[in-house]
Amino acid sequence: MSDKALKIGIVAGEASGDILAAGLIKQLKKQFPNASFEGIAGPKMQNQGCHSLFEMEELSVMGLVEVLSRIRRLMFVRKTLTQHFLTNPPDVFIGVDAPDFNLSLEAKLKKRGIKTVQYVSPTVWAWREKRIFKIAKATNLVLSIFPFEKKVYDKHQIPCDFVGHTMADDIDIKPDMVAARVALNLKQNDVVLAVLPGSRKREVDTLLDVFIQSSLKIRQDIPDLKVLIPVVNRQRKQQVDEYLQTHLPELDCRVVIGHAREVMIASDAVLLASGTATLEAMLCKKNMVTAYQLSPITYQLMRWLYKAKYFALPNVLADEKLIPELLQEEVNVENIVDLLLPMLADKNSAQQQQLVSKFEGLHQSLKQDADVQAAKAVANLIASGCLVK
Repeated sequence: MSDKALKIGIVAGEASGDILAAGLIKQLKKQFPNASFEGIAGPKMQNQGCHSLFEMEELSVMGLVEVLSRIRRLMFVRKTLTQHFLTNPPDVFIGVDAPDFNLSLEAKLKKRGIKTVQYVSPTVWAWREKRIFKIAKATNLVLSIFPFEKKVYDKHQIPCDFVGHTMADDIDIKPDMVAARVALNLKQNDVVLAVLPGSRKREVDTLLDVFIQSSLKIRQDIPDLKVLIPVVNRQRKQQVDEYLQTHLPELDCRVVIGHAREVMIASDAVLLASGTATLEAMLCKKNMVTAYQLSPITYQLMRWLYKAKYFALPNVLADEKLIPELLQEEVNVENIVDLLLPMLADKNSAQQQQLVSKFEGLHQSLKQDADVQAAKAVANLIASGCLVK
């Protein structure tokens, strides 16, 4: 423990980064009780005492075309942050995910002698591998959350520590479904579908309708189906509530702020937007259908650039297709219902048990005490006497 009054800059761009950053801040505070944190913070980071200079929602943009529509605002935010940190230099700056935003900011800060960390590697293993050289110029250290990522950095002799994923530490290898149902006032024999259309406004705009229509179709076969929709904040709840009131005021489903993990653990299957939520569903040991729709131009660009076999994280981690992935025109009611119905109808099949076993193995590989490991790595960088060039 040190009584040094460190200044730590930290920027997270979405809900998943908020979780990682909050855990890191909590552990850093144990080593440096007098440290202060500021940057762009979500609610979990703010609960740990991080001062947010802009709303995290400002950075919650995904897709090449979608980013272009917000480029002027994003540039203003980044320019303002850069100037702030150059004028008030932190002892270390930590960019949490959001690489297109953070790496440029990190490069400018590192050039001025500020130590920089990128927490969550950009997907150099999937597309634009040459970004790794930009990452090397921008950062003193990369903290990777997946074991296969470190091999890529080691090959190029770029400092990288594999720290695992904080969610793998927080979630039990065998989650308590009974307790989750009690907490959510569900009966143990209820058939429950968790529906997660995404944390970003555009994702909800794109996927909510087809997800709800699919849920209604499933109800024709399972009349007592319970549908739970966890959302990340009040803005997303308002967005979902307005859709339901306008289109389906008679629909019986519950929309809750937060508690996505509890909802997934309590569910029999999960229908969700592709992203970090698929990793959380895997850690909750739930079968799932994941879907995503990009703008047509973004999709064509990604078809050309993206080289990985899969886009859902459980499949990427396993290097095999464990869960169904639906993309673009594949995202329709017929496909979703055909995939989900067997998951809900036969929850204890041999195939389901085999899937859970594979999920448990992947869970163990990510369970590394990530918050502590990440904090140690950052503390070691702060203590180092020279910068990695």
